Amino acid sequence: MNLTTRLAPAVLALTVSAPFAVAPAQATPAPSPESNAARFWPVVPGAVHQVKVRLGDLTTAGTVTSGHTDPADWAGLEAPGTTRPSGVPGIQIDGYFPDTSTFNTDHGWNHDSQFVIRLPDHWNGGLVVAGPPGVRKQYASDRIIGDRALAQGYAYASTDKGNSGDTLYLDGKRPGDAIMEWNQRMTQLTRAAKTVVAQRYMRRPQHTYVAGLSAAGYLVRWQLENNPGMYDGGIDWNGLLFTPKNSLLSTLPPALRAYPRLKAGQASARNELLAAGYPATSEPTWGWHYANQWDFFQRVVREELDPSYDGDRLGGTPFCAEGTGAGCDTDYDLSKRPQSVQNAVRRVSLTGKLKRPLITLHGTNDALVPITRTSDVYDDMARPRLHRYYRIVGGAHVDGLAGAFPGVIAPMLPCFDAGFDALVRWTHGVRPPVSATVTPGKGTCAL
Repeated sequence: MNLTTRLAPAVLALTVSAPFAVAPAQATPAPSPESNAARFWPVVPGAVHQVKVRLGDLTTAGTVTSGHTDPADWAGLEAPGTTRPSGVPGIQIDGYFPDTSTFNTDHGWNHDSQFVIRLPDHWNGGLVVAGPPGVRKQYASDRIIGDRALAQGYAYASTDKGNSGDTLYLDGKRPGDAIMEWNQRMTQLTRAAKTVVAQRYMRRPQHTYVAGLSAAGYLVRWQLENNPGMYDGGIDWNGLLFTPKNSLLSTLPPALRAYPRLKAGQASARNELLAAGYPATSEPTWGWHYANQWDFFQRVVREELDPSYDGDRLGGTPFCAEGTGAGCDTDYDLSKRPQSVQNAVRRVSLTGKLKRPLITLHGTNDALVPITRTSDVYDDMARPRLHRYYRIVGGAHVDGLAGAFPGVIAPMLPCFDAGFDALVRWTHGVRPPVSATVTPGKGTCAL
């Protein structure tokens, strides 16, 4: 069964989009090598395929019309009525690096490790590198990160993480390979983007920042722990946490077990959800998460790190009843799994050993990645000198839920924008405010 058929696309953090094609009528052909302008058409090192176009607007206001983005990639990530800046002319490069998997069907390429690089005509000297949340692809952060970064003058690059979709766990040969490839592809793109920037503007970026939501937030943390020389700092938004004791594999099974009994009227089940970390204030959203996300993400992550559990790399039976025997994800208990599984989780785990400044934002109403079991834990792990942590009151895992649950969910995008600005100031010598719990205003957020 394709599990994505059970999900609500309007607010889903993992939309798998259909193929689309670059619209050649909107593109200016690259000049010939003899042209003096040829130096303005960079070459992405290591890419085996790349398509370059000049666009009148690199933001989504222009790329949706021209066919150089995919709106399905960011569906549900922003609150209804969100506006972003526009009017940024420049060059866009789409392409892919060598890879053997074929989950990403964008452009009809059927090739993974796709990327997009955007180079504004009016450059501020910086570079922002991002990845997609959930199981989405390279255009997923265009609205929430790319539009504003480009409008501020940054070059922008994003990767598909090397695998995507509801069976990404089929990539690789051993448990954890697909997740580790996420980190490798972010590193690969950052290196290539820096070279592309140097070709386009005749100098390397003065500052490079890494940013991401959810799974891409995990990428941000991993990069700042393991590749500090490549970035000046980063910002993660509701980032996933992988440690031997804290991950989706430890929070989702209790939720899957308890929620059906809560619906059946067993009051004690609510206490089980609270004990697993799910915020009491997020309770109005629990039914939606049970129907649309909890089982899906438990299945994808567990298949990636522990495929032997149900003996079926294609997914087993969704929502099997509690206590029905081995292979039911509602009964999953990571602590009781073999050492090989513990080793796979440890392989992808974070350490908190930051080597560059990091700003973390997390919503107090996140009912997919509970704040007390993820970012609260990471803040305790991280080096205080290099970490600022802002708990955003009312924030959910994605802002799209604000439309479905008005008065319960507060959009976090204004806080992300403010956090990015604080990160930039930090890397220019102005330390950000101390970590705090922040209540956003209507369309505003003061950290």
